[in-house]
Amino acid sequence: YLPQNKQNMSHQKELSVEPRDELFKLLKTRFEKNMPRHKNFDWTKIQTRLEAASPEKLWSLNEMEVTGGEPDVVAYDENSGEYIFYDCSAESPKGRRSLCYDRAAWESRKENKPADNAMDLAAAMGVEILTEAEYRSLQQLGQFDLKTSSWVKTPDNIRKLGGAIFCDRRFDTVFVYHNGAESYYAARGFRASLRI
Repeated sequence: YLPQNKQNMSHQKELSVEPRDELFKLLKTRFEKNMPRHKNFDWTKIQTRLEAASPEKLWSLNEMEVTGGEPDVVAYDENSGEYIFYDCSAESPKGRRSLCYDRAAWESRKENKPADNAMDLAAAMGVEILTEAEYRSLQQLGQFDLKTSSWVKTPDNIRKLGGAIFCDRRFDTVFVYHNGAESYYAARGFRASLRI
């Protein structure tokens, strides 16, 4: 399932009732199937929070879903009262692959440009790309990216030198690698987080 065209994205960031209810049903089923990811969490409290969320937040959560992210609740922020959703698809989300890291990297390519870049697409979706620390915490909840890899938020000092970092899991170990930020691969996407 490919992300909606970015031009369409900016117009209406709101779900109508039917897709919204469909999303809630899907999230509830996923939540119940994956209890080890969120021990001691109560779905009714999460649903109440979702129902009170802004239309834009629900739209962003749906974008995570339609691009193949399979978002699920992984944490709760005591201070803000927000639930934190991460993409929990087994492999890097299908609708967000073959992307270079950011706009500067995309513009630096003279030929064979990918359709988009990870940072712009995340911004258009209203989500954040996982940091390396967040990626590692996700990997504590299961085994992800056994065949694919995911761009993660790159520290400025690395990015200034033209690089970007990505992670995957091989040999039961989470690895962090580097690449030129302008590179892109069919098996590399990005995982996102969203606070609601």
